[in-house]
Amino acid sequence: MPIARLLAGTAVATVLVAAAATPASGAVNDPLYDKQWGLQQIHAEQAWRTSTGAGVVIAVVDTGVDLGHPDLSSKLVPGATFIDCGPAPCGDGDWRGPDGAPDASDEHGTHVAGIAAAAAGNGVGIAGAAPGAKIMPIKVLEAGSGSFADIAAGIRYAVDHGAKVVNLSLGALPGTQALTLTGLESAATEAIAYARTKGVAVIAAAGNETSPLCATPAWEAGALCVTATDRNEVKAAYSNLGVKLDLRAVAAPGGAGTLECDDDVWSTVPRGTGSAGCGQGDYDAYAGTSMATPYVAGVAALLFAQQRSLDNVYSVLMSTARTPLLGLRGVYTPLYGWGVVDAQAAVAAPRT
Repeated sequence: MPIARLLAGTAVATVLVAAAATPASGAVNDPLYDKQWGLQQIHAEQAWRTSTGAGVVIAVVDTGVDLGHPDLSSKLVPGATFIDCGPAPCGDGDWRGPDGAPDASDEHGTHVAGIAAAAAGNGVGIAGAAPGAKIMPIKVLEAGSGSFADIAAGIRYAVDHGAKVVNLSLGALPGTQALTLTGLESAATEAIAYARTKGVAVIAAAGNETSPLCATPAWEAGALCVTATDRNEVKAAYSNLGVKLDLRAVAAPGGAGTLECDDDVWSTVPRGTGSAGCGQGDYDAYAGTSMATPYVAGVAALLFAQQRSLDNVYSVLMSTARTPLLGLRGVYTPLYGWGVVDAQAAVAAPRT
């Protein structure tokens, strides 16, 4: 995969820069399922015997979603657009935005949504990590960039309209953590804090700059930072490390970022936008911490469907994650945070 596409995996979002099917085990008949090594890495299908995420809404706060995609249309709840809108939304979360025109990089949100909760067992395309969950499309980025104000508005909208999980596959440039630490930028920080008071999980991408720190907003207190692994459970070369002040970080499949489609993460893209190189018009393979993040959002949905509290969801995601190669659980490392999320172990964990 070209490096330019890899870096689009976590869209720059800063004020300083331009900014349901519920399959039983064995019933997955989606044509691209065998290419979804990420689901195998997190032991998703084994977890579906216990929970598919039914009744849980995952808000994809991103570039919007193709609302008519055959793997997503049955999974959607009403969404919103916060691009050039002012404080109130001015659209329904469609990937084309208020002007009705597609922009480069706006395929991103549809890809993220599919990883989290595409329909499974429907004989079409792929399966999502939480195939029983619903998707709330919220467009806060246009042409791959946006503002903290719009991101914050999207988070608050999601919380106020029934989402239990907010997926943020986006991040600001390295060094932006200083702005939130000093209070010079507080919109997203306050929105994430608001989500926490309402019992909503915020799952955010670590970033793709090989930085030692989780990017903002994954850096913020109340967000769970997600680093990326390749199909061999090795830290992806581009991924930031899982370092943040509260050590709230895990890892998930993000792909290698090479020229091999099947080494990256297959998911939905707006109809007809799939790359010629990967050969699927409505699906494509991307890499980035953006792709890792919705795997964790999906597992969070599996847990919320079991009537768990936010604190329990975060605790379980971290305590049941496993350190690659060593297989240890409950051990923090900068490379992987608390380890690769394990859906099977998570849904079996106590609900205390």
